[in-house]
Parts: sequence; C-alpha cells; structure tokens
Amino acid sequence: MKTCILGAVAFLALGGAAHAQTPGYAVPRTSFGHPDLQGTWTNVSLTNLERGRQFSGLVIAPEEVAKLETQRASMRAAQDRPTNPDDGAPKAGQDVGGYNAVYTDPGTRFGVVKGEARSSWIVEPADGKIPYSQKGKKIFDDTLAFRRTTFDGPEARPLAERCLIGFGSTAGPPMINVMYNSHYEFVQTPEAVVINVEMNHDARIIPLTDKRLPTSMHKWMGESIGRWEGDTLVVETTNFHPDEALRTFFASTFYVSPKAVVTERFTRWSKDQILYEFSVNDPDILDRPWKAEMSLNLTDDVVYEYACHEGNYSLPGILAGAREDDRRGIKTEADLSE
Repeated sequence: MKTCILGAVAFLALGGAAHAQTPGYAVPRTSFGHPDLQGTWTNVSLTNLERGRQFSGLVIAPEEVAKLETQRASMRAAQDRPTNPDDGAPKAGQDVGGYNAVYTDPGTRFGVVKGEARSSWIVEPADGKIPYSQKGKKIFDDTLAFRRTTFDGPEARPLAERCLIGFGSTAGPPMINVMYNSHYEFVQTPEAVVINVEMNHDARIIPLTDKRLPTSMHKWMGESIGRWEGDTLVVETTNFHPDEALRTFFASTFYVSPKAVVTERFTRWSKDQILYEFSVNDPDILDRPWKAEMSLNLTDDVVYEYACHEGNYSLPGILAGAREDDRRGIKTEADLSE
C-alpha cells in the first residue's frame, strides 16, 4: 500500500508575498528557468478537509495524535484479516459492503503543517468548517439529496460513478485527498504546467497565460490559468462546469458553484515537499471565503493506470436495480419526498 507521512511545513498566509523555503534550501530550476515542481507527489493523510467534531481546534496534541494513529492502525489490521469462511452468506437485503481494505489507501498519519498535526486542511474560518450561507447550505443539501436518491438515468448519477472524473475533489481544484489514489504527477513546459491526477487519470493542463476561453465553454475542473510570483506558482480557476458543483466523498463532501473562484499556490518548500495553499471565494454559496493549506510530499510510488470504465459494472447495475424497483412499484426516497 502507498503511504507517506506528511512532513512539517511553515505557516504562511494565502495571498501574501513570495514564500521563504526551508533554511538553506535552493529551489531547483527547470532547463527554461522556472521553479521545478516536477515529480510525483501525494497528499494521502488521515486529515480531512473540514474539522471533525472530535477535535477542539486546528492543532492536535502529540499524545492525541499517537492515540488516534494507533487506533487507526488497529482498525486497519482488523480490516486486513481474512474473511471467516464460517460466517455464511449475507442475509437477503443485507448490505454486503463495498471495497475490501486491500483496495484502499487512506493513509496512516495526520497531516503536519507548521510543525503541527492538523485536524483539518481548512485554516480559515477558525472552526475549520466551510462557511455556507443559509442559501448555500440549502443548495448543497438539496443537490446532495438529489444525487443520493435519483436513479432516472446516468446523467443523474455522480460524475465519478459515471467514470467522467475522479470522485471527491481529487482533481479539484482544490485537490483533496480521498481513500486511495491520492497521487499527482507534475510535468512542466515553458508554456504550461500539467498535473496528472492518479484518480481517474484526470489531467489538469494549466497554461501560463492571461488568455481565457469564452465563458460558454465549461471544462471539467473549470478553467485554470497560471502565473509565477517569485518561486510560487499561482493558479486561478473560474467557470466551473455546473455538473461538478457537488464534490462527494464522506467527510470531505462540499459544494463549489460554477461562479466560484479558486486560487491555489504551489511553493517548492524542500527537496521532498511542496507547500500547497488554496482559497475558495464563492459569494453565491458562502458567507465569506475559506482558506486551507496542506503539504504535497514527494513519493517514489508509481502512478498506475486507473481503468475505470473497463470494469465499471456498478452504473448499469445501479440503473438496472432502479428499473426493477420501478417494475415492482417501489418508491425511492426522491419519489416519496415529492
């Protein structure tokens, strides 16, 4: 399994002056003179986007970190045990579960930023929560309910279920860790930076230009435009595809409207770490912008092909099950709520 301990980085506010690096560290340069971000990086971690209720603040005390990571290791060991052949078949209607643990890689450590273990990637607001407005929270809740309970056809299902882009917000932007495939391959040219996202092999092509496409052209993952501010790559993404507004992944499910502006900052912090900061400004959904920071860590792991459609039996199975419910006259939650 792929694991990587997130190393310590120093805290630097978003949108400020060029960031300093680790003392004595000289940022490597490409052959064309740009700061070199190339390589394979990972954000795999037990830290989630938003802060869980079990945490009282942004920083987790060392003794609590040790306790929680030990508990997670015990849970993982239990999940890895062979299935008991004497358990018998599941009862009719019983949830048989999803992925076996062998297919997942949720990480073994909490993210460490500014030398501190973090309970969330979000640093502003101080409570580690996305500051939805009342209107925005209703849009989020209604959209989530629709995706969970509507089976009229493939277009109603989440994008990842249709193998269009990775689930959660792995490609983003912002790019958030999920339960596996949290690796990113950076490639640079004088004119662009490309981030090949392991989940579903989404490729973010970020041109270093000030020219934008017509707003009528909605690209998956929005339109990203990059520029260099000193040693920091600054990427501004706008004009998100409406179908990508809902990013679903357990504790890291959130909403980004088509009108949102996401600003990312990538700074080479050391030979094996990139400081990744991002902010989301979305007045139609939020009371105020939110900001976050994480570390991307160099890894020797290989990014393998993510062959989603070749084995995607779930979508036709889900729709076939819904049609069988229709035949039997069984109402879905969406039908009952109307």
